[in-house]
Amino acid sequence: MIGTLLLAGAVTLAPVLSATAWANAPGPPPTAGRVTIVDVFTFDCINCRHVTPELQRLRAAYGSRDLAIVGVHAPETAEEHVHANVVQALRAQNISWPVLFDDNFSVWNNYGVQAWPTQLVFDRKGVLRATYVGEGYDAQLARTVSTLIAEHA
Repeated sequence: MIGTLLLAGAVTLAPVLSATAWANAPGPPPTAGRVTIVDVFTFDCINCRHVTPELQRLRAAYGSRDLAIVGVHAPETAEEHVHANVVQALRAQNISWPVLFDDNFSVWNNYGVQAWPTQLVFDRKGVLRATYVGEGYDAQLARTVSTLIAEHA
């Protein structure tokens, strides 16, 4: 097993793929056959902001053919509940991958998330393989993504 798993059993991408409220996209990116990082964050969290550059590096390194990134914005403060503020912050922070609004924490709860930021890493078959909570796991996240991309679907 790679990383630190929060959940046991068959955890899939279903909670993200069935979401309907998106901040900067009409829906989730295609994930079939791709390693997928689900980044659970809130825009005003400094620790969350520290994770974004690594996600941007991974996206640049692997492109959308092998890697999908999906943001899950789970607001903490009243300001973060305002969708216009979320969209503005995504632009300011250069977050261009699809981000869904998780105002009622349904995705957060489905995945058993307990803190911002959390990255859930799914393999090409859509099965959760690793979870990183907090910041400072850039090297581990990069190794996990590299390993999973190298696996054949």
